[in-house]
Amino acid sequence: MAEEEKRFVEDIEGLLEAGNREGLREYLRELLSSEISEVVEVFDNERRRSIFDVLDKPTSAEVLEKVDEATRAELFVILGGKELSSIVSELDADDAADVLSEMEEEDVAEVLESMSEAESKEILRLMKYSEDSAGGIMDPILISVPEDATVAEAVNEIRAAEIDEDFYSVFVVDKDSKFLGDVRIRLLLTSREDVKIKELIDPEIIYVRADADQEEVRNIFSKNDLIVIPVLDVNDKLIGRITADRIIEVAEEEAAEDMYVMAGTDPDELDDVSVVRAARIRMTWLLPCMLGTAITALVMMFFRTNYHIIFVTAAAFVPMIAAISGNAGLQTSTIVVSGLATGHLAALRLRQVFSREVRIAFTVAVSCGIIGGLICAVLVHYHSTVEEVGPVRLIFAFGTAMFSAIMVATTLGLCLPFLFRKIGIDPAISSGPLVTTANDSISVAIYLTLALLTAGKIT
Repeated sequence: MAEEEKRFVEDIEGLLEAGNREGLREYLRELLSSEISEVVEVFDNERRRSIFDVLDKPTSAEVLEKVDEATRAELFVILGGKELSSIVSELDADDAADVLSEMEEEDVAEVLESMSEAESKEILRLMKYSEDSAGGIMDPILISVPEDATVAEAVNEIRAAEIDEDFYSVFVVDKDSKFLGDVRIRLLLTSREDVKIKELIDPEIIYVRADADQEEVRNIFSKNDLIVIPVLDVNDKLIGRITADRIIEVAEEEAAEDMYVMAGTDPDELDDVSVVRAARIRMTWLLPCMLGTAITALVMMFFRTNYHIIFVTAAAFVPMIAAISGNAGLQTSTIVVSGLATGHLAALRLRQVFSREVRIAFTVAVSCGIIGGLICAVLVHYHSTVEEVGPVRLIFAFGTAMFSAIMVATTLGLCLPFLFRKIGIDPAISSGPLVTTANDSISVAIYLTLALLTAGKIT
């Protein structure tokens, strides 16, 4: 916790313990809503209730929107239906839709009933879009003018708009509300008043469809250095806009989600404070891994039962084979997953990426095979059973197995992200414990089989 946040917490705790409601109210007025939300996240429900008792409704709404999902779920219970309705009504339609999407259906209905018909319809329209789509993250508040409007009329439209929003451009539509392009505010201020707005439209028209994935939208912003982008429906009608500040939030969400998946858990774990639920989510990933390691154990038991002498010596090097090949595969899959997430063109072309990564993997595999073989040669020199197996054969088996296991693991790390992406599964899963476990099983089987083959025990 940052020093400044610690000070906020201590000051607020002191005011709460003293029962100084008026002092607390004045203190919170001096803080930003983002600072209050950080404090609310670390307090218990009793103190959260006391804080919301002294906040005005607009600030309460901002805090509710900015806290993490686990805290927000508890605030839903603390605030109750009527108070929650009055707070949510203070939010912009897009933020209100995001908050309501986390609530139970009956609670959503109660909140919407307390709003005006126009507000509730707008929120319901936004809630029909997937939360990770362009429609789910867009802001429906925008300024649009017809193509035959003049600069003066467009400026008057902006002046007449009674909305508390920042605007970077004016969108131009035809008589059927179909999107034609946009005009930057700078051009409006520097052009003659009688110029037709359609003459100022940016020729490089960039837009997204409402059903586009938010990751795709983020990549479009990054590649084109955008500040705002219009959102269109299937009929090319303008329905909203997405601004750069919203995309920053999306980038943080996507990065966090990939980290959770690669670690073998799920971002949904943060949606609830329940220890049991969090444990269940993690076990969903760990149980298949346990099954995978059981397969590895079965492979080793087979070789130990049938080829005991060779196994005793060869088994000592199993952890090295599994660890190095698994990490090599993880390196490749991480590079590919990162490329797919950022939308880099090279990462979208399997043939090009395959050519590059295979050459890298080959170099790494040869190097690790040689170095590993030398390490093996030094270690087996002091092993009493090696002479019965043949030290040269074992060293050769180890070096060859290291090379083969790295190549196999790298191929999996390269191909699986593309395969998962093709069938609609998050590519980050390919860097998770499931695939790492599969790499371990495959590399151990390759190593022990080669050890027996070179020793002449398998015919």
